[in-house]
Amino acid sequence: MLRRQRRKAADPRIRCGSGSLQDRKVLPDQALDGGRLKQVCVVFDGQVVRDLGIYGKRQLKLGSSAIEDDRFPTQPRDLDIAELRVGDQVIAKPGGRIPVDGVVTAGHSFVDQSSITGESMPAEKVPGSQVYAGTINQSGVLEIRALKLGRETTFGKIIQAIEQAEQSQAPVQKLADRLAGYLVYCALGAAAVTFLVTRDLRSTISVVIVAGACGVAVGTPLAIFAAISRAARQRAIVKGGRYMEALGSVDTVVLDKTGTVTFGNPEVTALCPAPGVAAQDLLEAAAIAERPSEHPLAKAVLRKAREMGLPVREPDQFDSLPGKGIRSLVGPDEILVGSRAFLEEHGQRIGPNGTGVTSGSEVFVARGQRLLGTLTVEDTLRPEATQAVVALRRMSLRTILLTGDNFETAQRIATALQVDEFAAELLPDQKLARIRTLLGQGKTVAMVGDGVNDAPALMQASVGIAMASGTDVAQESATVVLLGDNLGTLVEIFQIARRCRRTILTNFIGTLGVDGLGMGLAAFGLLNPLLAAVIHVSSELVFILNSARLLSSRSRNDLKRGTS
Repeated sequence: MLRRQRRKAADPRIRCGSGSLQDRKVLPDQALDGGRLKQVCVVFDGQVVRDLGIYGKRQLKLGSSAIEDDRFPTQPRDLDIAELRVGDQVIAKPGGRIPVDGVVTAGHSFVDQSSITGESMPAEKVPGSQVYAGTINQSGVLEIRALKLGRETTFGKIIQAIEQAEQSQAPVQKLADRLAGYLVYCALGAAAVTFLVTRDLRSTISVVIVAGACGVAVGTPLAIFAAISRAARQRAIVKGGRYMEALGSVDTVVLDKTGTVTFGNPEVTALCPAPGVAAQDLLEAAAIAERPSEHPLAKAVLRKAREMGLPVREPDQFDSLPGKGIRSLVGPDEILVGSRAFLEEHGQRIGPNGTGVTSGSEVFVARGQRLLGTLTVEDTLRPEATQAVVALRRMSLRTILLTGDNFETAQRIATALQVDEFAAELLPDQKLARIRTLLGQGKTVAMVGDGVNDAPALMQASVGIAMASGTDVAQESATVVLLGDNLGTLVEIFQIARRCRRTILTNFIGTLGVDGLGMGLAAFGLLNPLLAAVIHVSSELVFILNSARLLSSRSRNDLKRGTS
């Protein structure tokens, strides 16, 4: 029988190293109930899921653990995720992925949960905050009580949604197969009618010879191959001919926000100094106060200060108040950086409208009991995003922005992009439901995204388009990958796909016209088999060369004119 000992509870503020297993500190936890330890304390590696493309079929690997429970021996050992139970305590190291859905019970940190919620800004986590499996703990150590494990987590449900979408995805019938089939049936029917009416075998043979589907059967795959090659030159990989065909018939484009139309990194976009204060003084004070901080907004402030060449010294004293702001001392001056409420708690008077900032995160800065102004920190649009959306709308494509971010941010981005509609605060299953609704309305939908949370929607859409900077899961789920992370390429591949579709339809209509006229002449005995063969070969050569035109080099300006 194991000897039970009471141990000192782990300090959630301890920063764990990432060295070898022997070098790591063991963080035991105590939770006695009738003499039994029922909780587990785990210190795990930064890489929880080695390959998200496994779709959840492997077990998550955790690092060293120290536990006193009937399930495990007392010495540190590797702990399989399958051995965790609901209610166990998990300690997440900085830089590691959180392996469970749960609630923070101790510690303070910032978690990048864009892969689940789509939020561009890392979320601050304090006791009582909810965390999701698969998200990344960026700074301090968090102690988490596990509420959901494995397939029951939000991440697990995303994996299930991907698998279900893959199984339910409707196959795209090849346009060439349909058109060629129509021509063959038409030619055989015309030959039969000719023989029954004329009883002339020569005319019947001429009808069969002059009619041919090679202009479609050969010209169509050539056009698709040429279009895929053109797309590759524009740094877009289309994973199959049927997806190029589907691109040509898309009427609705759904866009993710974070990492797709925006860069996904917070940046200081505006300096709003108070009257009589220089912008450099405002930014310098904020940078000095934020220098020791690990907050994501602090990194954005320090980047902006470096860009402006401002000297940033270490504060004499630094105090961070989670959820409120930062208090630093520089000589005799006290610098406050944080929310409006935080500064008002310290005696600062701020007008009802602040400094007029209406978008992004508003950070107030005061020094020596004087309000210096505010900084606006927000996720920034890709420079080509608005132009790309405008070009898509000119092509009569309906554009929709879906994001897990808050309503105000989504509205600001949607207004800047000039999209037709938007929806905010959506979880992955809600995005998937929107795609299914559009498909149920008879729309041909292209979904553009980059994160794990976009993968189910990418898989379900008629065409899934992933950014190359996105996750492996998104790229595997998508049928098109934009290698250059440039939304201008998105416009170009739609133009190429539409030109490909027009070429295929032109070949079909031309073939139908030539075959119809030729069969009519042959049925009335005006074409002999030799002349019928010449017409057959010549017409099909013209249609094949028409398809080959897609291989010719055209400038981007030429492509941009082909928006119909």
